[in-house]
Amino acid sequence: MRIVVAAVIERADRRLLIGQRKRNDTSPLKWEFPGGKVEPGETPEQALARELREELAATLRKSVPIGRVVHKYASTPEELEILFYAVEILESELAPRAFEQLVWVLPKELGGYDFLAANAQLVAQLATGRIKPGELLESAGSAAPPTARDQSSGSGR
Repeated sequence: MRIVVAAVIERADRRLLIGQRKRNDTSPLKWEFPGGKVEPGETPEQALARELREELAATLRKSVPIGRVVHKYASTPEELEILFYAVEILESELAPRAFEQLVWVLPKELGGYDFLAANAQLVAQLATGRIKPGELLESAGSAAPPTARDQSSGSGR
């Protein structure tokens, strides 16, 4: 089973960041939350920090686990275990390095986007307000940011 991490980033105005996969990628032009595969030797949190740097040029400040799903795509040989995190980042400006485009949407607008199938359950919970990433991060208190060592380990995608 392959482990994948995904970041649900919420701004102060409650809008969530979603990215559209590039047209030459697998599942072209589908929408997803930023993230990617956990590489050998990485913890999920290290992978999350690395993926945010690689995909958005963003620095992970804080994360809280908010969900988990196991999904098998017909086009892939192995199951994926996707770990979703509510994430706070330091930057306000992001670079869509790995995406066709990035957009900030209200939770109730998520249903209007063609998401990857593995995201369906989380999208429904976010859209209906059953999961509120900002509130979960607040209730987790202020955690120290990852150390430089944690942020630099691992390899690229």
